[in-house]
Amino acid sequence: MDLELNVTVGDLKGKMQLTGKGHSGHEVAIDYTPPMGDDQGFTSLELLLVSLASCSGHTVQFLLGKMGKKVEKLDVKVKGKRRMDEHPTMVTHAHICYALKGEGLDKESVEKAVKMAEEKFCPVWAMLRNNVTVTWECSVE
Repeated sequence: MDLELNVTVGDLKGKMQLTGKGHSGHEVAIDYTPPMGDDQGFTSLELLLVSLASCSGHTVQFLLGKMGKKVEKLDVKVKGKRRMDEHPTMVTHAHICYALKGEGLDKESVEKAVKMAEEKFCPVWAMLRNNVTVTWECSVE
């Protein structure tokens, strides 16, 4: 069974600013950096990294819940490296830093959840796997 996903991008403003909308009607500003754009929103590659951070973070949180662990705080930061010397310019490496806090939460469980997200459960990570080197680290308060 397939699930249909629909988004729209349009409403051109300035040089290159667009607005992205999802199923809920929420909007996100998308632009390009100067001189091509006016820097009034996320770049498309930033949104790709946001997708990796949010998808993997939600997956880790969900898997920890299945393990009986409660996540009270979750911060995910991604640093990407973009190849600029040939086209298409693209993200070649992403490093994810997970910082979690929760009563009874331990690093071993978090590492297990991240590995499961990486290997099987995170759809964005799976889509990037063959084109982007993704590394990660985690910390538990």
